[in-house]
Amino acid sequence: MLPSYLLLDLETTGGNPVADRITEIAAVRIEEGREVARWSTLVNPGTRIPAFIESLTGIDNAMVADAPAFEAVAPRLLELLDGAVLVAHNARFDHGFLKNSFQRMQIDLRVRTLCTVRLSRRLYPQHRSHGLDAIIQRHGLQTPARHRAMGDVDVVLAWLAQARTDHGDMALSRAADELLRGSTSLPPYLETELSDLPQGPGVYLLYGESAQPLYVGKSVQLRARVLSHFQADHSAGREMRLAQETRRVETRRTAGELGALLLESRLVKQLQPVHNRRLRRDSTLCAWRLHEDMAAQPLVELVQGDRLDPRALGTLYGVFRSRRQATEALGALADAQGLCPRLLGLETGRGRCFSSQLGRCRGACCAREPLSLHHLRLSVALAELRLQAWPFAGPIGLREHDATSGRTDIHVFDHWCHLATVHDHHALEDALQSRQALAFDLDTYRLLLSHLKGGGAGAPEVLRLGDGRASHEHLHAAGAS
Repeated sequence: MLPSYLLLDLETTGGNPVADRITEIAAVRIEEGREVARWSTLVNPGTRIPAFIESLTGIDNAMVADAPAFEAVAPRLLELLDGAVLVAHNARFDHGFLKNSFQRMQIDLRVRTLCTVRLSRRLYPQHRSHGLDAIIQRHGLQTPARHRAMGDVDVVLAWLAQARTDHGDMALSRAADELLRGSTSLPPYLETELSDLPQGPGVYLLYGESAQPLYVGKSVQLRARVLSHFQADHSAGREMRLAQETRRVETRRTAGELGALLLESRLVKQLQPVHNRRLRRDSTLCAWRLHEDMAAQPLVELVQGDRLDPRALGTLYGVFRSRRQATEALGALADAQGLCPRLLGLETGRGRCFSSQLGRCRGACCAREPLSLHHLRLSVALAELRLQAWPFAGPIGLREHDATSGRTDIHVFDHWCHLATVHDHHALEDALQSRQALAFDLDTYRLLLSHLKGGGAGAPEVLRLGDGRASHEHLHAAGAS
């Protein structure tokens, strides 16, 4: 198949190459088609093996208690790897563990890799599954030691012999050479041909076995961004897991970056991808509203969830992800400005507040400070948290055009809410005439505010769809926690 290669398999304490450790190594070196070395060893991982892994591999903590550490066996492994291609079934997994293990020894492992999962896909494209169990069943292979390192190495050796019989030495060598010349970092089970992905702006969705996406992302260069996920350093455990799980990639084009950001935000909230942490739908958003009546108690009201009216953002202060975060922020503001926590609703009781007794409150609760002055100081303190009122007389459109694809998108907004993305005047009229309810979304608010403030070359063109004109002077920074 190759002039010189080392067929290797590892057993580990888990699937994270950063946090987990190697428990067993098996390797067979092949030169010019002949086996010249065979070596295996248990490895003391320096941590306990989880019960699930024990049941899967049969390797328990007692078995590795007296085994050598990886540092002790590393020289033999480097000797076997010298001048050889590392071949493994799902090579990204084994290579990731080896690279991290050597890095902990301040050794930068540099070795070419060949994945036999991808080789199986190349040689037997008519089959969907190319995991080791599927290969064993499909080709009638036998092994008494599945999930032990040398047992799995021997299964792959037997499969390579079967592939040579089915396709011939020349076809097997040609397929291996082609994979070596290509990107060896691609996920082994990836079904999508990445060369077919578009280069322009848009959103990509990474899928595993289920209909729910693993991850949704955006980029102005889709193909390059998707490839970057799979070419990430093996020290990134999250990227490793994502690459192992990805089976197919879908893309959705946009005319520019703003459209990609809006679509990404909407799809993450709608589809709830497993690996997205940001942009999730948050029903616990809240903001403070200041009462105009300086004698009101409490002076501020917490507005939550559906009560966050986009038309009244200019009267709100925040936004916060939870009631607790809002309360803590208000308490910190009270301490910093000498405001009364009792008048703010942060403390119960009558008479002089506890903060006043400690000298932190200036005494609005016990008539030492006029309520009017206290109310004014509270207004000033809250000002930097005030949300931006909608600066237009009606809805607007932001137009993006991609000269390469010829695509034009018009993103329609009203009171910071994204109503629709349309491509022609008929769809634009439909969006403007719709009576959909306006629902506040913090990510959309921040995104639109940033784009309206940014301006400059390359910024989306603003179309005034209402009766009045925009006042860009009023687009100042609006704080949000």
